[in-house]
Amino acid sequence: MAFYCPDGAMAQQLQAAIEALEAEGRPGLSEQLSVSWIRYDKPLRPSAGPVGSAPGASWRGDQPRYPASVVKLLYLVAAEAWLQGQLIDDSPELRRALADMIRDSSNDATALVVDLLTGTSSGPELPAEAFQRWSEQRQLINHWFASLGWPQWEGCNSCQKTWGDGPYGRERQFYGDQLENRNRLSTDLTARVLQAVMAGDLVSPPACARMQELLYRSLDPAERAADPENQVDGFLGAGLPADARLWSKAGWMSQARHDAAYVETEGHAPMLLVVFSEGPERARDEALLPALCQRLLQA
Repeated sequence: MAFYCPDGAMAQQLQAAIEALEAEGRPGLSEQLSVSWIRYDKPLRPSAGPVGSAPGASWRGDQPRYPASVVKLLYLVAAEAWLQGQLIDDSPELRRALADMIRDSSNDATALVVDLLTGTSSGPELPAEAFQRWSEQRQLINHWFASLGWPQWEGCNSCQKTWGDGPYGRERQFYGDQLENRNRLSTDLTARVLQAVMAGDLVSPPACARMQELLYRSLDPAERAADPENQVDGFLGAGLPADARLWSKAGWMSQARHDAAYVETEGHAPMLLVVFSEGPERARDEALLPALCQRLLQA
């Protein structure tokens, strides 16, 4: 079941944009890129409810890739779901962690959130029986997303913390010998999650409003200059006009540059755009995501 209506003209526009960007000196881009793109006839906020008729297109949108910090969007949603189900207690410290996880992409804050959601903690390697119990607990976020029944969830995985230097001890043990248990998301799945958050159609409208507040990004040049890690420059938001409004969660590391964004701007249809780009060249390419956003906004 699609969560948008596939649009042939948009698919052609998306392919043309990717081919043009590849021809500019990015060999292999079409293999390194996943994109999900949806346009709306009216803004999703404050509460649009289910969105099933919006036109959209994707490029390798069902291919799971390592999501870097974009996975923090899913952890935010899970935290609101746990709070609604009274599975965890609300507190100023939890709210501080959620804000730092999304606004500043803090890995330390993310570690606390994952521990709270799953009842686990990092530490030394564990013997087999204890490790099995620990691993089962760490799957709770995956189980919840699977319970939504979304076909886009197939092949995805959101059970790992995010790291600066990498996992150690039982965390490294949990990744598997070949890192086969790394986080994996597709742009289609990420787009469906972000669409539901922006439309007030996931967990509850008040929870979505809180999540939207954390995802909002300022495009003000002075504010961006004061925060070099603003998740706008080098990402989709850098391709937007100054009057646009942006809600997003970016991800960046040595092998990836990703972004998931919902955009409203004067003179253009509201759109949702999720882009995952892989490889060291793409990770260093600060122009790719802004250029793609600009092309698709004007398409």
